[in-house]
Amino acid sequence: MTPRILIVAGSDSGGGAGIQADIRTVTMLGGHPMTAITAITAQNTLGVSGVHPIPPAMVAQQMQVCIDDIGVDAVKIGMIGSATTAHAVADVIETLRDVPIVFDPVMIASSGAVLADKETTAAFGRLMRLATVVTPNCPELAALGGVQAVLDTGSTLLAKGGHAEGDVITDRLIGRDGEIASWSGSRIDTRHSHGTGCTLASAIAEGLGRGLALTQAVERARAFVREALVKAPGLGGGHGPMGHHLVRMEEPRGF
Repeated sequence: MTPRILIVAGSDSGGGAGIQADIRTVTMLGGHPMTAITAITAQNTLGVSGVHPIPPAMVAQQMQVCIDDIGVDAVKIGMIGSATTAHAVADVIETLRDVPIVFDPVMIASSGAVLADKETTAAFGRLMRLATVVTPNCPELAALGGVQAVLDTGSTLLAKGGHAEGDVITDRLIGRDGEIASWSGSRIDTRHSHGTGCTLASAIAEGLGRGLALTQAVERARAFVREALVKAPGLGGGHGPMGHHLVRMEEPRGF
């Protein structure tokens, strides 16, 4: 089985995050990545210099033609760019049945560039209601209104701890009945961490697309991210890309 993963996200010209990180992740894990690009960005390891949004109708069309021909086993949603695009994406997602949706609510780039205004953030509510799991970091979770606000949408929350203080990072998977699972690991000391959120969400989507349970998919995705961080090639003068191409993981058995 080759999981068919539809990725809705922006393009990163520096290849560290966004669609580029998503494609690298899904490919290395054994899935087939399909893409609906929401925005073209001019960026490198030092920051975002420009953003050119793709018309919402074109984003939806990219999604629909892939679904109609190739089919889809899971969807990963990353950078959206505008409230109108968020609703266009949601319109397509609502037509799917029994397809897991991983929503990574991208709001701020590693460089600090703001990638979602207040109107766009407000529109995220509709996407969260459709999502299987939402994967915000600490600042994004606060902008969404906190843990309860996400759980009230009916989605499961993966609260990532990478932006918290301390030498140990803890990620918590939380459902409406409380914590489902948590994972802790020592912080990996590197500035080459561009695209960690994109990579984690895409890895989870690939796992769900091949039939893994959510906890299994998260655990496998975290392992992939950590190894990619350790093997980062050290490119660029700022937040460089991770070493997706150097990660080797055993294929999951029994699925």
